[in-house]
Amino acid sequence: MPLAETAAVPEVAVAPPAAPAVVPAARPGVAVPGDGLARTWRPGREVDVTAVLAPLRRGAQDPAVRRGPGAEHWWATRTPAGTALLHLRPRPLDGVVLARAWGEGAEHVLDGVPDLLGEADDPAGFEPLPHHHRLVEAARRHRGWRVPRTRAVLEALAGAAVEQVVTGVEAHRGWRRLLQVAGEPAPGAPAAPGGPAAGMRVPPTAAAWRTLPSWEWLQAGVEQRRSRVVQVAARSAGGLERTLALPRGEVERALRSLPGVGVWTAAEVRHRAHGDGDAFSFADYHVAKDVTWALVGEALDDDACAELLEPYRGHRYRVQRLLELSGARRPRRGPRMTLPTHTPATARGR
Repeated sequence: MPLAETAAVPEVAVAPPAAPAVVPAARPGVAVPGDGLARTWRPGREVDVTAVLAPLRRGAQDPAVRRGPGAEHWWATRTPAGTALLHLRPRPLDGVVLARAWGEGAEHVLDGVPDLLGEADDPAGFEPLPHHHRLVEAARRHRGWRVPRTRAVLEALAGAAVEQVVTGVEAHRGWRRLLQVAGEPAPGAPAAPGGPAAGMRVPPTAAAWRTLPSWEWLQAGVEQRRSRVVQVAARSAGGLERTLALPRGEVERALRSLPGVGVWTAAEVRHRAHGDGDAFSFADYHVAKDVTWALVGEALDDDACAELLEPYRGHRYRVQRLLELSGARRPRRGPRMTLPTHTPATARGR
């Protein structure tokens, strides 16, 4: 949850990147009726699919991300080629991840499976300091985690904007309703009634975000300050997607060129859509306090946290996420933040 967001410098636009390759288990581009397209990825390393994909799920009832039996996962997303539904089933004993996708964007999401599961993430140079005992243990226990890269920039930014300056309960409720109102049903047979992906929704198009009426935002509990961020971003959707090709050091500057996108929102986008292992969630209400408490036993502010993390520059989000996965949280003895009672969403119990 961020404390504040501000605008910054002009946007940068460059050409889009090339897609990574995977090992095909069926002829790419040929859909078997009802069965979609299938690929098999052999990562050659341990992959914890659940840990990697967890940040993509905005609450237990997120219509776009669903966890199935075991470590199976479903993801409904929008690609440059159209909507897609992706199913991932890891088989660790065989050293493979089985992927199957439906919809016009099926080939695009299958091409992106390695990056989605952290293949583009480079942990080289990351070494927990010996006296940071919790981090040492977290890195040892979560060797199968890497930073995901979804390549879905507007999708990540819209979700982050909805989460600005509110509690997780409010944000997740709002996101769920917005997708139900403005999104599209996930493609493919599994999303049909009675299927394992029934009820899943693809996040809205840029046009749908831009034209969503004000009362629908309010029904979702999203006031004008946050809805404006999403709508402004939707008007720059093409430029946002081109940030995928920028050098890592330039992405934050480009994202923060949009009004209402500050350090926190940019970081939330970078460590989801861009796979940036350094995109620490500064300006969050809890993160800096939790991280400093885990490392030195004291809950400190952003400035102190930044100083403490300087030896990990290039891997600061890696530190954050590993500690989150380990369950390292400072004791919270104060009263919980209260939810608002004046919006249509809360008045109607959504």
